[in-house]
Parts: sequence; C-alpha cells; structure tokens
Amino acid sequence: MWEAEKCNLCGECLVRCQYVDLDQEKAISQIQELMAGKPAEILKACVTCCACNEYCPTGANPFDLINRLQEVHQSLPIPEKMRKFMDAGATMPTTLIRGDEHKPALSLCVMDPALPPDAVGGRMFEGMTVAKGGDYFCYLGYVHIGMDSPLEAHAQEFIDRLAAIGSREIVFLHADCHAVLNKMPEYGIDVPFKATHLIEYMRDYVAAHPDQVSPLNRKIAYQRPCASRYSPEIEPVLDDLFRRIGVERVERTYDRESALCCGGLFSRIYPDRIKPLMSANLNDAAERQAEAMVFLCPLCMMTLGKAASEHGLKPMFITQLVRMALGELPFPA
Repeated sequence: MWEAEKCNLCGECLVRCQYVDLDQEKAISQIQELMAGKPAEILKACVTCCACNEYCPTGANPFDLINRLQEVHQSLPIPEKMRKFMDAGATMPTTLIRGDEHKPALSLCVMDPALPPDAVGGRMFEGMTVAKGGDYFCYLGYVHIGMDSPLEAHAQEFIDRLAAIGSREIVFLHADCHAVLNKMPEYGIDVPFKATHLIEYMRDYVAAHPDQVSPLNRKIAYQRPCASRYSPEIEPVLDDLFRRIGVERVERTYDRESALCCGGLFSRIYPDRIKPLMSANLNDAAERQAEAMVFLCPLCMMTLGKAASEHGLKPMFITQLVRMALGELPFPA
C-alpha cells in the first residue's frame, strides 16, 4: 500500500530504477506528479518490476502508487491477447489431490503446466495435499499489465478457497502467491492458516534431514523474480538453503536488490529497451562462471531458459536443484 506520509521526496526510488535514466531533480518532479494523481511519464516507462518499493528508504511503497495510477490512466500498451491470457488464469481447471492431513498442503496456483515434469516430487513433497488451478489463482500477475484492482477484488475468495482445503499450513510454490498473502493486512483480511514460502519449506526440510543431503559443490546464478520484492525477508533464508545444499550463489551485478525482471512481457512491448538488459543479465551470469541459472518463477524460466542454455547456463527450477542435492535427480551434464 502506498503510504504518502512516509515519502520524503528524496527521489531515490526512481533514481535507482534500472529501466529509466532519471536524475534526482527529475525523479522528485515525477513523484510529485504521481502524488497529485497526474499521468506522469514514469507510468508509461515503468516495467512493473516492483523494485522501487525495495529501493525506497522510508518504506513508502512507491510502486503501489505507480501501479494504481497505471490502471487509472491506462498507461501501458498491453496487447489484448495478454489481457485475455491473464483473465484465463481464473478459469483453468481446478484439481485438489488429497494427501496426509498432518502435513502442509502445497499450492501450485496455475503454474503446474509451466513447471518441469520433475519439479514437484520426491521426499520433500511426498504425501502433501496438492492444490492447483483457477480456484487457487492469486491474481498478482495483473500488476504486470498495469492493474492492481483485481488483487483486492478477489483477495477474500482467494483466501476462502485456500482455507477450504482444511490445512493448518499451506506452502506456496509461486512467489506471486506468497506476495499476495503479504498484502492481506492492507485489505483487512485475516489469513486462517500458516502461509509458508517454498524457500522456507525447502530450507527447513534440508535442515531437518542433513543426512539426506550430498553437497553439490556447484556455482549457480539466481534469477530473482519480481514478486520477491514483496518478501525481502526470504533472501537470507535462500542463502541459508544454498549453503546447506553446497551451492555458491555467484556474486554478480544483476542480483539481490539489483536483480532484473526476466523481461517476458515487456520485451514484446519495449524490445529496444528491454532485450539488451535481458542479454546483459545472462552475460553477467555467464561471466561469473555460473554453471546454471536457477529460477524461482516458472514463467521466468520459460522466458529465459533457452537463452540461458545458449549462454552455457543450465536452466533449472529451484526445486530441481534441491532434489539434486537430495540425490533424487542428477545435475545436468
């Protein structure tokens, strides 16, 4: 939620943005226009990566203001087929596979078709109730087409359907879902179950079963998804997970707070501006001698996976990487 009273007009959120080139004076003037509800230039230039929320030193959440005004002013040239693709999320067939009621449930949102076949399986997920399909669609993807109202409009039904699973704890495979759960307090909605991030769940599993782990001793590059900006507290948990499975997350330019969006949608809208950054992201990983590009978001993996391979980086979903350390999958040759 945008908190105007916290904004001190320092301009840092837009000065640090990697998708525009604004000095402090211009950044401040843009923020002032936004605060007045005007169609500032940044509304068209913003690629909805959410990074400015993390850059803001006072926690004012400027992206939330930008995203709301993008919808008000219909600022982004989103293709109609992309809007239809987003709307289709809620209509995907729903499946609930009942498992051990004493274990957490696993929500796949609508990501199941985009996951590698062996992404979910093995000891970590054995016996879990699995929920997937339109009933468990989180709606966060709408922020990437310049809309934030669908999140709040469907928030209560999202929680109600998850609660109807009947599990005291639900693990969210998609970072978007966990991000939406973090927004529930601003909507005044109580969450009647424990919401656990996938990374937290996997870290806790390997911490509880060190005898099952064979350190991989590999260097990887990590593609941090935009939704992780809503859950920065997960970063040290991720580092702990990598340490426990013997993986070095190479230090590089485009990671952590300086991570770049995968570019999936905006490379089609603004190709001249976005495609060079996508290439720079992959070159950065390859130059740091990473052996693989590890993804938390299935859609990021679909966008960058082929190009990562062409850069000598083995694309893999993060659950696959952990399953490799558990001896359930081989590290790709």
